[in-house]
Amino acid sequence: MSGRAPAVGAYTWDRSFRLWDTYFALIWLATLAFVLGTGQPGWPVRLTAAALLLPLIPLYVWVGRPLLRGDPPPERQALLYLLAMTALFLPSAILVGETRVMTFALVPQCFMTLRMRWAITLVAVINVVPVVGWALLWWPGEQEVFFNGLFAVVSLVFSVAVGTWVIRIIDQSQERAALIAELDASRHEISRLSAAHGALAERERMAREIHDTLAQGFTSVLMLIQAVEAELDDDVPQARRHLALMDETARQNLAEARALVAGAAPADLDGSSLPDALRRLATRHGATLEVTGPVRPLPAAPEVVALRACQEALSNARKHAGSSASVGIALTYRDDTLTVSVRDDGCGFDPGAPSVGYGLAGLRARATEVGGTARIRSTPGDGTTVTVRLPVSPAPPASPASPVAPLRSSS
Repeated sequence: MSGRAPAVGAYTWDRSFRLWDTYFALIWLATLAFVLGTGQPGWPVRLTAAALLLPLIPLYVWVGRPLLRGDPPPERQALLYLLAMTALFLPSAILVGETRVMTFALVPQCFMTLRMRWAITLVAVINVVPVVGWALLWWPGEQEVFFNGLFAVVSLVFSVAVGTWVIRIIDQSQERAALIAELDASRHEISRLSAAHGALAERERMAREIHDTLAQGFTSVLMLIQAVEAELDDDVPQARRHLALMDETARQNLAEARALVAGAAPADLDGSSLPDALRRLATRHGATLEVTGPVRPLPAAPEVVALRACQEALSNARKHAGSSASVGIALTYRDDTLTVSVRDDGCGFDPGAPSVGYGLAGLRARATEVGGTARIRSTPGDGTTVTVRLPVSPAPPASPASPVAPLRSSS
């Protein structure tokens, strides 16, 4: 175990371990060449020193290399491995001073596998003991002892400095690896939450669509059935008219269901303008329609919101305003806004009271989604007005030769 925090990602040298293998092999070959190529001591001593270096290769391949790739390396096994490497290195370094070149391969492994205090202790042994043993064994001149001792001290300081720097670099790499792992986890979590949010938004959209189309259509059919049951004995012609309206409402519901499945525009807007769609809607609900301003094609989003707002307001008027209440729809085209207003003179309600269901909340949500506003004004006993204002693209300037006159119609 090194003197660093436990690693989250792989060690930096794991990604290019072949470079480290090549480095170790080159240092070992250079050491062997220096040992065999030096002029003194004699051949028997040099061959002995070279023979002590030979086991370093299999020991590194079979034991050291797997340890260095550990994350983190097992401390006890790493210490035993480095002690074995040092035990083979020290006799050879004492016999032949050129063996000390091998320190360039041993010192980095100390910092890569051991705690800081153990690494510095072993590095000091690797740098100092060979010089002391060599001087005691061969009794060289004072100048040689001085320069070799100075070299050992400089090598020790350099080893500690480089080792500390290596550890700092590894720590930074591990911190970056941890941050990358956290970022990946955060990205996956954001993706999951985004998908969940998208699914929730789609469920809410489908709930509003079903409420504004199928649910209201079924409500209309149920109310018409109740009316027909009351009229079968006394007013057969009116019952037949209500049956025809039930047939039209059922067909309209079927068309809306198909449009929902296909993801297409509402059935009322399929192939027709918004005023025409509202006119048919007003006819089904016994309401009047007034269109003001220059009628022009608009993007689908505001037209769908205007249609759904009318459907919701008319459904509420039918259910809550009272059977004798009159209902009127006002559609106003302006340069940069489209306004639809549904007014009934029924019993009204308290807008501040808690509401239940998707109705008014869904109406406001639809308007907000396209940057518009929805306002409900009502007073108990004095009717209700629902007004939706939606931003639209400004109308193109009218040609001087063919001015566009405001359109006013009612039904």
